Order: sequence, then C-alpha cells, then structure tokens
Amino acid sequence: MLTEIATPAFLVDRTIVQRNCARMRDKARASGVVFRPHVKTHKSVEIGRLQHGGATGPITVSTLAEAEVFADDGFRDITYAVPIAPTRQKLARAAELASRIERLGVLVDSELALRALEEFDFTFDVFLKVDCGYHRAGVDPASPDSVRLARALATSERVRFQGLLTHAGHSYNARDSEEIRRIAAEESGSLTRFRALLAAEGLGEARRSIGSTPTLAVVDRFSECDEVRPGNYVFFDAFQSTIGSCTLDDVAVSVLTTVVGSYPDRGSMIVDAGALALSKDLGPSHVKPDFGYGLVCDLDLKPLPMHITALSQEHGKIAAQATVPVGTRLRILPNHSCLTAAMYDAYHVLDRGRVVDQWKPVRGW
Repeated sequence: MLTEIATPAFLVDRTIVQRNCARMRDKARASGVVFRPHVKTHKSVEIGRLQHGGATGPITVSTLAEAEVFADDGFRDITYAVPIAPTRQKLARAAELASRIERLGVLVDSELALRALEEFDFTFDVFLKVDCGYHRAGVDPASPDSVRLARALATSERVRFQGLLTHAGHSYNARDSEEIRRIAAEESGSLTRFRALLAAEGLGEARRSIGSTPTLAVVDRFSECDEVRPGNYVFFDAFQSTIGSCTLDDVAVSVLTTVVGSYPDRGSMIVDAGALALSKDLGPSHVKPDFGYGLVCDLDLKPLPMHITALSQEHGKIAAQATVPVGTRLRILPNHSCLTAAMYDAYHVLDRGRVVDQWKPVRGW
C-alpha cells in the first residue's frame, strides 16, 4: 500500500515501463536498425532486460560503473557514450572491462584523446562523437578538421573505428512534436552528410548511431541511421509530456511525498520531497513559464491545481489555494526522470497500484 511506504519514495509502474520498452523496441525492429538503448535513465539491470524484451542485448551507458554492473549481469555489447577521459586510470579501467565482454565502444572528439588511446597498450573500439546542433560535445561535421580526425581514426592501427555517434539534446528545447520532428531530421541528416564526406575520402560507409528520446519517440520510423540509443523513454517525465514526446499516460514514474506543513493563510504547504528527492531540474519553462519543479498529483495520479514553487534540500514548497491537511500523501511527476531516479538507492515497483518488487540502481561513476 502507498500509505505504508516511507516518503519520499520513487515509484515505478512496471506495466507502463514494459509498454514503453516494447513500443520503442518494436519500432527499431520494424525500421531494421540496431537497438542499443541507453540505461543511464534507470541504471537498473531489471529494466535493462525489459528494454530487450526480457533478454540481454546491446546497450549504451554514461558511466563505467553502469557498464561494469551490466556486464556482470550478462550484457556483452556496450557503448560508453561520454567522451572518455584520456587518463591512464580511466583507460585502464575501460580496457579491463573491454577484455571481459564482446565489445566496449568508447567516444573521442579530439586528436588528444585519440593519441592517448593509441599510446595505451590496448586496442579500443572507438566512435567519433559528432555535434548535430546540441553544441555540448562532438566535432563540427562541416569542418575539414573533423574529416581529418575521422580519417585518423579509420586508418589507425591502434584503434578500431566503429563509426559516427550523435545526440540531439537540443530537442528538449522544442515546443511541440512538429519542432521535434524537424530536429530529428537534422540529427540523422547531419550524420548522413558527414558520412558522405568520409566516403568521398575513401573511408567507406561509417555506422551512424543516433540517440535522443524526443526525436526517436515522435518519428514513425527510424531512417538515415544504423542504430538508435533512446534512454528516457522507459520512464518519460513531466517535461517530455509537455513538449510533445509522450502523453501523461506514458509517464511511468512518480515521487511519493507527504505534506509536512500546511499554511492556508499563506496559500502554501510543505512536502518532504525537496531537491534531493526531485532534483532541481527546471520544467519546460520555455513552454510554460510557471511550470515549477514537477507536476503535483493525487494518489491516483490526477493532476492537482498546485505548483511546486521552490525546493530546498529536504523541503518542497507548493502553492495551493485549497487547504491540505498535514499527513496527506501526494505523488509528483518529476520534471526529469533521469536525474530524479539517480537520487534514490531503490525503486518501489508497482503493478496495478500495489508494490510488488524493489529494484536497485547502479550508484557512482
């Protein structure tokens, strides 16, 4: 029973997770592309298996800690999708992991990183990270320097060139599904154009790996790519539903919280879910300026006319005109399920509203 769980607690609806996983997996299969889902949203081997229909399969990770735990659970083909730090400590750890699975792909976007890999006594599988418009990391696909780096990777005798990888993180700045579709076309198109430049240099047909839940969720079929790496889609969140990546019915997670202070004269109340329970990730303020730090719902997930206006470490301040008694339990749909999930050492798994299991995510880096 939800009334018996200590709060704050992270709740996961298993049925919705299974449905989200099946929908994306089936789309990849129908599109004829490799399905390499990201696990950084949930960091849980149980959900990693659900992403592949109950089995193991190719995955994407954001930390070596994730990679190591998933490898221990039987996942043998892993892409570490953060440009690897060119330090002996990080390279040694990656090499040890790679030596005990079938393949560990790592990312570079600089000559310095490539040189560090070449000088290390191990042959790495390497992707070139490409910037498709997000401007967080990756090489400019229109720059001659990027072509030169790709050539160095493809012709190196010390690494195995795996292809081109990008992430359309700027899709989170979209206002609706049509804008997301336009970004999706840019995401895949940028790699196709860059691959054509490389082919003209005699470097063959490089693999194209794309990944972004908004862009992969809204398109009907994956095109101009060879593999896809969605992550947030397993849970979705209030942000994704607001920009048009999903509906509220697709959001599989919520934070259970308790009202610990009620102040009707001030039109506010306090819950025991603060920044460490919800994260301070802002909602889609570019769509709804007053969205706040999550969507407040009752225990049946019916949205309430309330707004989370401020968060401190363990306090969440909610603006509400109605009087809500101390002790009332609420559920909050988080703005960003990835960051929120990372705050918890266990997830309470629901089936038809009842707690049926607990899943523990990977912690650390």
